[in-house]
Amino acid sequence: MRVLVTGASGFIGRCLVQRLVTQGYEVVLLFEGPTGVKPSIPNQLAEYNHQIQTISGDLRDRALVANLVQESKPDSAIHLAAVGVTDPFLDYETAIEHNVLGTANLAKALFDAENGLNRARQLIVARTPGENSNMNVYSASKSASWSFCTMFAHTRGWPISGAVIYQAYGPDQPVHTFVPAAMSAALAGKDFKMTSGAQIRDWIYIDDVAQGLVAALDSDLAPGKSFDLGSGKATAIFDLVQMIYRLVDRGGRPLVGALPDRPGEAQKQVADAARSEKLLGWRSTTSIVEGLTKVMDSLDSPD
Repeated sequence: MRVLVTGASGFIGRCLVQRLVTQGYEVVLLFEGPTGVKPSIPNQLAEYNHQIQTISGDLRDRALVANLVQESKPDSAIHLAAVGVTDPFLDYETAIEHNVLGTANLAKALFDAENGLNRARQLIVARTPGENSNMNVYSASKSASWSFCTMFAHTRGWPISGAVIYQAYGPDQPVHTFVPAAMSAALAGKDFKMTSGAQIRDWIYIDDVAQGLVAALDSDLAPGKSFDLGSGKATAIFDLVQMIYRLVDRGGRPLVGALPDRPGEAQKQVADAARSEKLLGWRSTTSIVEGLTKVMDSLDSPD
């Protein structure tokens, strides 16, 4: 199977590409950049350079995206590219252009080919559980994007599925994101400023996310339906930080309440793991302690 991946330079994308290549898929990576210019491969994917095809372009350009898809001829696509993942309060125009228009253009290129030629069999679109509350620009734009996807699925039968990815974490995650930031403070024996930490989240290790996406490629998912990629286990943010400090055991402590909670933030976000297992034949296997230990080892390495 030939799989087109957008957002391959991101945290989840890099892990997914490695998993796809090692499991024998043909992989085409679409990077944002000038058309015809060979994009730079992230260092983490350098060893797979001879096993992947790369193309560059701008998802906001409908005609260009159609040409790129026509040339690469993917059987399926996994759409991870988005703006605002680590900057959720970005300006709304940028979010709409990239996350809504870009997704719609990709779907049209994959499924609305002239005379039905070279139509892909599947598009998996990454979603966020934040869409349920739409508390920031990023989640609102992702929610709008998914509304277009379900409209295409229901009115045109386009085989688009949504992957709701919960709190992914793991080695090589951007240092300013929550788990590596808390882990770095604990490793340095420093205090960590945080909110009340009462919010309950579903933490899923990055390798499990990647395998869940791969499992979805081999599943017969109904158009317009979503599945959850999470552990199904509820863990409060405060409890997670406490686990990190106990695991590291170098001093310091979490400063609970030093930062304000975000207004409108959902109190609880937990995946329906049983439903995902039924749909995909997949379930996460990495415990929080095991995953946090891997993060600790990666950050505490002399390299």
